Amino acid sequence: MPEIVLEAQVGRAIGSRAARRLRRDGLVPGTVYGHGTAPVSVAVGARDLRNALSGEAGTNTLLSLQAGSETYLTLARELQRHPVKGTLTHVDFVIVRRDEVISAEVQINLVGEALEVQHGDGMVEQQLFTLTVRALPTDIPNSLELDISGLTIGSSLRVADLPLPDAVTTDVDGEVTVAVGQPPRVEVVEVPEGEAAAEGEEAVEGEGAAGEPAEAAAPSSSDEG
Repeated sequence: MPEIVLEAQVGRAIGSRAARRLRRDGLVPGTVYGHGTAPVSVAVGARDLRNALSGEAGTNTLLSLQAGSETYLTLARELQRHPVKGTLTHVDFVIVRRDEVISAEVQINLVGEALEVQHGDGMVEQQLFTLTVRALPTDIPNSLELDISGLTIGSSLRVADLPLPDAVTTDVDGEVTVAVGQPPRVEVVEVPEGEAAAEGEEAVEGEGAAGEPAEAAAPSSSDEG
């Protein structure tokens, strides 16, 4: 995986007021640390960082961070966002090495069509959306694909069914479910108890009117004598 070069300003002021000023200027405050390096406070362009992380690899994109006279190979971690705007407010850059196996979260994509599930009016439910893998920084896959073509109602696909690239492993239990073929959902309409009793009484009265002979009419006074 090729890395993206990202320019970083060093020696930024510390504190919430200074951070707000940086954000108004289109910068995101951050910290570089790892492998025994003393934490370095930096600021990067918000647009540059957003563009760097918008590719297929997302936050697993290798970033060659040029901070003053130093260059750090990093991954963006602990991204903090504004609760309303969703904009980045702070980011940690963790230093990595090309020969070091690291952990990373990789997205799981379902591919193919579960025709037997569709024909049975069922649905495919994905229960695991990311997988923690271990690999060299350059071997971290952009995503993992799981073929659901053979899925049937009542069956499931597990982590063990995920094809992992060479040199990529996971410590997640292979029995963990990724996707399930669910049966059709039956909608049960509950009738309130009072309404159910009223409907029963109406049914009984209706049976009496239809099943019993009508009573003979009493003779009128004009018919007597």
